[in-house]
Amino acid sequence: MTITSRFLYLSVLISLPFFILSCKKKGGTTPPPVGDTTTVNPQVDPPLANTIGFFMDDWQPRTFTVPTTFTNTTVPAAAGVTVTIDRSNVLTKVPRSYASANANLWMGQMVTETSLMTNITNLHPHLIRFPGGSISDVFFWNAQPNTPPADAPAQLIQDNGTAVAAGFWYGKNTDNWTFSVDNYYSMLQQTGNKGMITINYGYARYGTGANPVARAAHLAADWVRYDNGRTQYWEIGNENFGNWEAGYRINTATNQDGQPEFVTGQLYGQHFKVYADSMRKAAQEIGKTIYIGAVMSESAPLSWWTPTATTWNSGLFAAAGNYPDFYIVHNYYTPFQTNATAEVILNTPVEETQKMMDYVRQTISGAGLTQKPVILGEWNITSSGSKQQVSHVNGLHAVMVLGESLKNKIGMTARWDLANGWSNGDDHGMFNQGDEPDGVPKWNPRPAFYHMYFFQQYLGDRLVAANSTNADVISYGSSFTSGETGVAIINKAADPKSVQVDIKNFKKGSRFYWYTLTGGTDNGEFSRKTLVNGITSASAAGGPSTYKELSPYSGSTTNGIRVVVPGRAAVFMVVSKQ
Repeated sequence: MTITSRFLYLSVLISLPFFILSCKKKGGTTPPPVGDTTTVNPQVDPPLANTIGFFMDDWQPRTFTVPTTFTNTTVPAAAGVTVTIDRSNVLTKVPRSYASANANLWMGQMVTETSLMTNITNLHPHLIRFPGGSISDVFFWNAQPNTPPADAPAQLIQDNGTAVAAGFWYGKNTDNWTFSVDNYYSMLQQTGNKGMITINYGYARYGTGANPVARAAHLAADWVRYDNGRTQYWEIGNENFGNWEAGYRINTATNQDGQPEFVTGQLYGQHFKVYADSMRKAAQEIGKTIYIGAVMSESAPLSWWTPTATTWNSGLFAAAGNYPDFYIVHNYYTPFQTNATAEVILNTPVEETQKMMDYVRQTISGAGLTQKPVILGEWNITSSGSKQQVSHVNGLHAVMVLGESLKNKIGMTARWDLANGWSNGDDHGMFNQGDEPDGVPKWNPRPAFYHMYFFQQYLGDRLVAANSTNADVISYGSSFTSGETGVAIINKAADPKSVQVDIKNFKKGSRFYWYTLTGGTDNGEFSRKTLVNGITSASAAGGPSTYKELSPYSGSTTNGIRVVVPGRAAVFMVVSKQ
């Protein structure tokens, strides 16, 4: 959760016919034949952004498979909005980690859940972060249940100074309600994904041994050895600037190395170097390469922040210097726990993502440090009260966050999270963990799943420039190495938009293909359902179980590429090559 959100916390279906309208000649002239000789400027890849860096190392070209079956649809004769794509203007190659996910320790052992495993395999987040959020700072990866290290105290100190039961979590716990380390690795192997591991930093603070930092760093290094190269990306701690994290405040009476009562960015930076040295030495011993990230805050300090949060970044940079391989920020985008409207929610991805990355770049540069890769390690919305988090609107928001993250050249994003808890619809989970009402099946995918799935299916391996003539119509263009051009179109407005797609520096083929994702008529503007080309689930929430087999709509490109985008809906399109 963002630093802003955490501090606040603790102190219709629009049915549209996709039918036949006569095509008009583009620009009032006879359109060029499919075999035209239009000049095409070649693509030139830009220099690799240093905020992406090594997250591009496993980039792969993508080949679009032309559908063998589709629903033939005649395109609209006219359009009120134009989306222009310049295929030769490459903004960035697309890192495979751009749409990753977060697992956690309370969603069960996973590997026994067939439908969940199938959906994760189909979605293919590429990287799945573990063990999950704040629990990382009370997690002992190699411990048996209820068997913490001898120097882990029975109680931890909260921000207000009171002592509470430590509530540690254990990596060797195989009970069905939690998620063991070995089953995490098994889940990754079975679904074809890779991992990102968040190390327990809190232990370096609340440990009662003679040298708690060295002890915690050694435990982290042992995990690197056990991992044996399966994981490249490692984080030291989770949101440690926050007064909700274990180790933010410690009992100085039980601390033996003179640490202050409250953590600071400078102290974290000093400790980060100890961790990194131990973990890098372990990786070198086993002949593996790892990258280690440091926690930073995502926005400029506000007047009511604690001293720790206010000085976190400056202290971190001064103490750690260029030691981190990458930096980690979190963002939950919307005003914290307000009953926000769809309009408010959908206006946040463009503005907030750019503002965040402008701040991150300027802060690192201002400290005189080398720009490093940046990841959005957790993201979602915190809007509550109308089931916003489980809604089709949040699915639209998800697509925009992914698109804006690519435009802003973020190396990796990981949505929080795969499963969480219903809480009357204030549930960040992409899947129903089994506590959703109305007879919704366990592991039923939420709308965000369908949006992220189809966005990834129709996104190429390069993001290219795309612009819209209407502020309510957001577009993301892409190209496939196999030659096709893709575009995602999101209509933020409640009314439908007819959109024409013009593609520069591209010889189009004879057809274009698309999926249209709309919400249902339930729950006002926050439908719990998603329809894909008019098909949805018989359940009270979610979308079609046959999403992978659904045929796209298709139209002829002869008289132009046009499509109706319903109100608060998305279209994912690919235009064939000549």
